[in-house]
Amino acid sequence: MIIVWLVGLFRTRMGRLAGTIAGIALAVALLCDLGTFIQQSSSSMTMRAIASVPVDWQVELVPGADLASVSAAIDAAGTSTLLEQVGYASVDSFEFTTADGTQTTGAGKVIGIGPDYITHFPAGFRMLAGDASGALLLQQTAANLHAVPGDAIMVHRPGLPAATITITGIVDLKTADTVFQAIGVPAGAAPQAPPDNAVIMPGDAWHVLFDPQASLRPQDVRTQLHASIDHAHLPADPNDAYRFVTQAGHNLELRVAGSALLTNNLAAQLDAARGDALYARVLFLFLGAPGVILAGLLTTAIAGAGAERRKRDLSLLRLRGASRAMLTAFSAAETATVGLLGGALGIALTLVTAPLFGQSILGEGRLAWSVIALVAGLALAGLAVMVPAWQSARSVSVVAARQTIGAQTASLWERINLDLLCLVLAALVFAQTAASGYQVVLATEGVTAVSVDYTAFLAPVLLWIGSGLLTVRLTRLLLGPGRKLLNAPATSLGGSAAPALVASLFRQRRRLSVGVAFAALAIAFAVSTAVFNTTYQGQSRVDALLTNGADVTVTGTTAAPAASIIAQLRAIDGVAAAEPMQHRFAYVGTDLQDLYGIDPAAIRNATPIVNAYFGNGDANAALGLLSSTENAALVSDETVTDFQLTLGDTINLRLQSADGAYHPVPFVFAGVIREFPTAPRDSFIVANAAYVAKVTGVDASETVLMRTSGDATAIKAAAMVLARDLPSIQVNSLSDASHIIGSSLTAVDLSGLTRLELSFAIILGIGATALILSLGLADRRRSFAILSAVGASRRQMAGFILAEGGLVITGGMVFGAVTGWLVAQILVIVLQGVFDPPPEAMSAPWPYLAITAALIIAATLLALINAIRDAAIDPVRRLRELQ
Repeated sequence: MIIVWLVGLFRTRMGRLAGTIAGIALAVALLCDLGTFIQQSSSSMTMRAIASVPVDWQVELVPGADLASVSAAIDAAGTSTLLEQVGYASVDSFEFTTADGTQTTGAGKVIGIGPDYITHFPAGFRMLAGDASGALLLQQTAANLHAVPGDAIMVHRPGLPAATITITGIVDLKTADTVFQAIGVPAGAAPQAPPDNAVIMPGDAWHVLFDPQASLRPQDVRTQLHASIDHAHLPADPNDAYRFVTQAGHNLELRVAGSALLTNNLAAQLDAARGDALYARVLFLFLGAPGVILAGLLTTAIAGAGAERRKRDLSLLRLRGASRAMLTAFSAAETATVGLLGGALGIALTLVTAPLFGQSILGEGRLAWSVIALVAGLALAGLAVMVPAWQSARSVSVVAARQTIGAQTASLWERINLDLLCLVLAALVFAQTAASGYQVVLATEGVTAVSVDYTAFLAPVLLWIGSGLLTVRLTRLLLGPGRKLLNAPATSLGGSAAPALVASLFRQRRRLSVGVAFAALAIAFAVSTAVFNTTYQGQSRVDALLTNGADVTVTGTTAAPAASIIAQLRAIDGVAAAEPMQHRFAYVGTDLQDLYGIDPAAIRNATPIVNAYFGNGDANAALGLLSSTENAALVSDETVTDFQLTLGDTINLRLQSADGAYHPVPFVFAGVIREFPTAPRDSFIVANAAYVAKVTGVDASETVLMRTSGDATAIKAAAMVLARDLPSIQVNSLSDASHIIGSSLTAVDLSGLTRLELSFAIILGIGATALILSLGLADRRRSFAILSAVGASRRQMAGFILAEGGLVITGGMVFGAVTGWLVAQILVIVLQGVFDPPPEAMSAPWPYLAITAALIIAATLLALINAIRDAAIDPVRRLRELQ
């Protein structure tokens, strides 16, 4: 009997069943794709976190500890793949005498490394001059001493005679914070600033100079082991990887207790990554969850579109002697069938479309999320099919089961004004979140920490719920008490049958209001997803431009400035603009800060300069001040606070002049600068390049920023060829900066998720308008046949159908556009801490929105045309078919 029932269903109710199966397939596919994307994104975050760590473990030996036993303990605890011994010695000062006089620094550090150290741990080492065959002088130390490769400097060791070291190279040590950090400090302690003066030298020579100092003053000499542990067995999830690495570190601490101290750099980086991954998971789920929920609601609506027909079928079966248990068995069989078919179709859809969304077919998490999605699909089938059928089977009588028109009382949510309550709560939560200055990513002194406030997500969630319910309420008010407003359009559509048309809309107000709400939510999902993702992607580019400086950036030194070949760079095919920029150093008091000299009138030719960079929020005004005041300077918030500056104050900065010495130069404090292309995150200064060149006597621009109109990779390659004769030159393109932009959240490539969500948004939009409308009209064939039988003309019948379609599509478009834009606006404001800098305005993908609207309208028109053609069938024939 069950098989006969199922065969009959597929033969006579194929449209409704196909719609239900398609809805389940969409929900399953979206859930599976979304979950897999989250899993694979977490894995990529782990890999990026691991790759960005210069040294996994730094283990400092206590005086008298056995080096071999500590090395064995490191290998046993973390299976080290690379291990290097590094010596640290504190010295009183460095000294260098030139023809112009003697330069002496303050206290500094000398570290000794093995011959393979730079090869094993290359991150952060950038040779500026000379080579690494002997002692290397840090860039700032070289500037302080006025030393160059080949010079011999004096090292003043405490308690010992001064020693002479010959410098073979100048190096920029970008990972100085890690290399010189204090080992074994309590968790949460403030990071120790790296020394301004340091020398890196071969380990053998270091031992000759500082082993005697270790015997005399052991507190000034330390030995560390830098280890890279085996990454092959690390879990893919950042949280699991963090736990694994932390436990391995604890194991090492137990093994070397009393003989060594550990700093677990890898665990610290994974700790930040797991926070990012946690937030990314919330973000992705929030962006995709509305689509999954909407697909589920759409499925229940499709299944519910045949509710009246189902009641008649069940009443007929009961009249012929079917028991409630048999009816329940029939419904259970239908549920299992559509659930399994929909689930299987959804899984197949994910496998076919995975490459389109940047996913691996058999990648991380695919199997687990397929099982989860399949179970969810079966549960959705039960909710959409089994529950309504069970409720119908429990009808007290055959007469009640066949009743199609009853009293339409207000729902509970209408009586308690749940829609208005949700909207008010959404406004309050959003106001509180915005007023508290909530930031997702907090960065202090360049150390990123993630704070997740889940209450911030209540605002868009409550807005979704409230707007959907409000759409239902307003549509019912329009079709109920406000139906007089429909008289004019009803007359144009139905002619003399206008009163009957309005009455028909009034009687169908529950079904139509739900249809309008579904259409509005689907369109809102498309709008909010498209606007947020476009803003996200656009701001990721701004973030990368901020880090790299421009599409392509050429960086040299004062001795070999990149601007010396700017004419050749501008001539490269595909270069739209190239502008020079100075990058010097200036002392603010005793604090050494980066100084950027620019041409305020031309800098925008090569790179975007946005309002968020400046404390006054006005890029035009800030650049105008620089242009009008020769010695104007923009300084960071931190400097303003530390030195209690007031706009208009004269500040004396010490700049290095052509004679190699630092001399005070007066500047006028003209404003606050918060971000600038290539600038660090903490303190820096922006000034007029012409003024800096005049007062220092050095007319050199170390950096060239290039805006491209062609292939940036090819332009980078061409620039590298032109700059090959310049020592210590660097050429970077925008793609090189993508992995080091300010927040690893914006480093996540959302292009695959964007394609996934926007594709499903179009399908859901079509389903929520055309499909639900089509099924609803099909379920009213009897009503249309009766209207035709009593004399309604074909034009009047078409008016009835077009009125319903026009109401659904117009209401859906209006309410959906407003809701989607508001949700996107809230998301962008709440999540502005993800961006660095935050977006100044939302970006709308108008072509996508126009295509989506056109497809939804076209599908709706096709459904209406089909319904009009169906309504033209002879009413006697139609009534016989529907018996």
